[in-house]
Amino acid sequence: MKTSFLKLLCLLLAFFSVSSCSAKAEEEPAPAPVKKERFSGVWITNVASNALDSRENIRQAVALCEQYGINNIFMVVWNRGRTLYPSQVMQSTFGVRIADKFAGRDPLAEMIEEAHKKNIKVHAWFEYGFAASNNENGGLILQTKPEWAAKDASGNLLKKNGFEWMNAFHPEVQAFMTSLVTEVVSNYAVDGVQGDDRLPALPSTGGYDDYTVNLYKSQHNNATPPSNYKEAAWVTWRTNLLTDYLGSLYAAVKKIKPNVIVSTAPSIYPWAKEEYLQDWPVWLNKGYTDMVLPQHYRYDITAYQAVLKQQLSFLEPQHRSKFFPGVLIQNADYNPSPEFLSQMVAENRRQGITGESFWFFEGIKKFPEFFAAYKQQVAQ
Repeated sequence: MKTSFLKLLCLLLAFFSVSSCSAKAEEEPAPAPVKKERFSGVWITNVASNALDSRENIRQAVALCEQYGINNIFMVVWNRGRTLYPSQVMQSTFGVRIADKFAGRDPLAEMIEEAHKKNIKVHAWFEYGFAASNNENGGLILQTKPEWAAKDASGNLLKKNGFEWMNAFHPEVQAFMTSLVTEVVSNYAVDGVQGDDRLPALPSTGGYDDYTVNLYKSQHNNATPPSNYKEAAWVTWRTNLLTDYLGSLYAAVKKIKPNVIVSTAPSIYPWAKEEYLQDWPVWLNKGYTDMVLPQHYRYDITAYQAVLKQQLSFLEPQHRSKFFPGVLIQNADYNPSPEFLSQMVAENRRQGITGESFWFFEGIKKFPEFFAAYKQQVAQ
């Protein structure tokens, strides 16, 4: 009798225990495991490419990206003093709504619609940033707003590598750039916005315009800026102004849509700071960028390995997951060998880097075998 009772008690306890667990499971279902999506990106531009020339071309470009495992597209929306979407900001400020070639269309809206069908993210890439023009003496921007011009130590319009620059320190110029970025964030379902080696940036030969000189004087007992544009404190002072601007731009974007990614694709460090006043390790440390994609454009694996190791040395451990190298796959008529391309990506993985972005879209067409394998890697 006692043995039978004990057996019955055990069965009842087991039953209620299972029932209790089952009820709890029904009330609080276990979360499904989250698979971290591997990052793979490509820049799509309107220069040396017809990818944006029609809706059908955009559709084909997106299809190729899907075929090759690219899950992030950085589409140019600002270059040559024009937008590649209908801009009320440009219309009201400069009387030009969109780049002439794209009149009557909205390439950004087309790209978002086509890419999102394939679960590919679209980032609005403000390629020219604070550069007003390229070999156009300032173009429409500085012809209309000459007071926005950046100046070198000789008082001439600031020019470097063919680009003529707006004054990135001037409040009106900063407000204009912020208005373009926030216009896109407000009006489009973009997944991200991006500045590169021209946003925020200014050649370190600049900063000698009246506005910036007077600002410097006001903070340095009326002393004038050093004539040596590479004087360390002078470089740092101007760099900090651009860092502060990025902080304000980041906040403006997040205020509108907190989930929009703010990324930057600067030059490599410390060259970026010395030549373009870009201090991206500080940007990461201050929380002013969600991802950084430095332009690791090198022409042999030894140089690539060296620059990657160097750049990683500037990263705090908590920021490694926000770091994705820019990999060169086409520049004019240059393409790397398939072997070199594979070596660069393999080196990224060896260093614990889980993704990269490729410069630029036309180059991915040259490596079908590589990208077929790459897609499988991205899917893992």
